[in-house]
Amino acid sequence: MFLIRLSRHNPSSYTLLTRRLHDQTISSSRLRDLYNFQSPPPLSSSASENSDFNQKNNNKKKPKPQYRPPSSLEGVKTVHSDLPFDFRFSYTESSSNVRPIGLREPKYSPFGPDRLDREWTGVCAPAVNPKVESVDGVEDPKLEEKRRKVREKIQGASLTEAERKFLVELCQRNKTKRQVNLGRDGLTHNMLNDIYNHWKHAEAVRVKCLGVPTLNMKNVIFHLEDKTFGQVVSKHCGTLVLYRGRNYDPKKRPKIPLMLWKPHEPVYPRLIKTTIDGLSIDETKAMRKKGLAVPALTKLAKNGYYGSLVPMVRDAFLVSELVRIDCLGLDRKDYKKIGAKLRDLVPCILVTFDKEQVVIWRGKNYKPPKDDDEYSSFIHRESSIDSDGDLSCSRGAQDSPDETTRT
Repeated sequence: MFLIRLSRHNPSSYTLLTRRLHDQTISSSRLRDLYNFQSPPPLSSSASENSDFNQKNNNKKKPKPQYRPPSSLEGVKTVHSDLPFDFRFSYTESSSNVRPIGLREPKYSPFGPDRLDREWTGVCAPAVNPKVESVDGVEDPKLEEKRRKVREKIQGASLTEAERKFLVELCQRNKTKRQVNLGRDGLTHNMLNDIYNHWKHAEAVRVKCLGVPTLNMKNVIFHLEDKTFGQVVSKHCGTLVLYRGRNYDPKKRPKIPLMLWKPHEPVYPRLIKTTIDGLSIDETKAMRKKGLAVPALTKLAKNGYYGSLVPMVRDAFLVSELVRIDCLGLDRKDYKKIGAKLRDLVPCILVTFDKEQVVIWRGKNYKPPKDDDEYSSFIHRESSIDSDGDLSCSRGAQDSPDETTRT
């Protein structure tokens, strides 16, 4: 309508407007040629045109990934170890004969993800079958023979008495500060690496044992010699001298992967049952009440030396059927482990752990245990090791005040 009115009143204005519109269309085409403008494809375009458009959009720069702080677990190669034994957190405080009834956590390897070529079963990292799925962790019997051959090769000829005395004298407190402390966790896996580090600079190292593992020093000595391929040349109460061997080469030390954290202990059966085997509920209650009233045989100090506790309990069972051990001040886990060790070593029956007391019963038809050949030979070995050159036990008791005392 506007154009028609213009044409009626002034035809020249109509021609001017058409020229301006024509000039604008020409200028828009020039801009398109100059800047290579391409309009988006219509919705009715073919699939090939859509693919080309998507490909052009994919060529754009991708956004930067978020910053990740560096981690010690990245870029670490998987370690292979030829040590002929199953890796455990503690070798002295765990046994392959006792099967756990459950796990407290998923089977996360304490060595770290993909850092060891052995699979963690929740209890140990077995050396033979890395894909075992059970949690019993029973060791292959062939590994013991292999460890014995390796140990004989490293040890070489046996030490003379003069050489033994010389090594013991070098490991005294006034001569060296090289010492490995063995506490409530016993002989742990990472402690093997500490021993080999000391053997790099000295032929022997002093091992100080305190706490629950000292209840069975025979077991501690066995695992020290079995896992390190060394030899215990001196034993004085809880102090051991571990010799590396004649043919030991520090440059050929075995590769020991380290545990990055302490794994949770698995779930084991209860130590104290509702009723004692062979007794009724009323008899069990009466025995627990009577056991707490019995005079204490001894009071255990925290982190002390408990090597004389087993013979003390055996002697007490000759006179009384119930024995009470005062564990006031000790951790609950510690005196529970003490009770479990006494049950197997004496042997006896656990009655209660109430009021931080360990009450044990000798059982019906009790017979004093006889020292077998293995135990007597160990006693003879101890007497031969302790003679000539070692300090007396009385002097050791003065050095360490945390000793087992009679009440």
